[in-house]
Amino acid sequence: MKSIAVFCGSSEGASSDYREGAIRLGHELARRRITLIYGGANVGLMGAVADAVLERGGKVIGVLPYFLRDREIAHHGLTELIMVDSMHERKAKMAELADGFIALPGGPGTLEEYFEVFTWGQLGLHRKPCGLFNIRHYFDPLLAMFDTMERERFMKPEYRAMVITDETPEGILDQFANYEAPAAKTYHRGQRVM
Repeated sequence: MKSIAVFCGSSEGASSDYREGAIRLGHELARRRITLIYGGANVGLMGAVADAVLERGGKVIGVLPYFLRDREIAHHGLTELIMVDSMHERKAKMAELADGFIALPGGPGTLEEYFEVFTWGQLGLHRKPCGLFNIRHYFDPLLAMFDTMERERFMKPEYRAMVITDETPEGILDQFANYEAPAAKTYHRGQRVM
């Protein structure tokens, strides 16, 4: 892995544990010489993970839409800041640059980014790992929902196995190193799903 896209909140959340986790992830990415690809802002967990990579001498590429330049406060200390015209372009550029994806705690935007790349993986549009850094068990309700999807036969076991999660950055990145993507999701006329 040469680069990881990180999706996370532009807020720091209710607990300092979230910021500390973002910093730990940033330090681990720098230690492993993995370039951080992220949303380009210097606020919240976004700024924390970027600053942590930079302070350890790592590379950081931000991707920020022009309309968010002032609202999210663009980070001007990055290795590279790529400005794009829309959120769609932002996600596409991040996906193009990244060898894998990690979501930290965040709001609807973070989950939307994670679910899009996860779905692309199911469909075979990429074969890159998608992880959830489960700081303070933030993603436990989402993991329970994935279990429900599998149990209720809206998700096959091989796609449930795509949900990589850990409470440490080291654990997620180690799982990424051994990741093997499942076969792309396909359907045949008249086929009953599952």
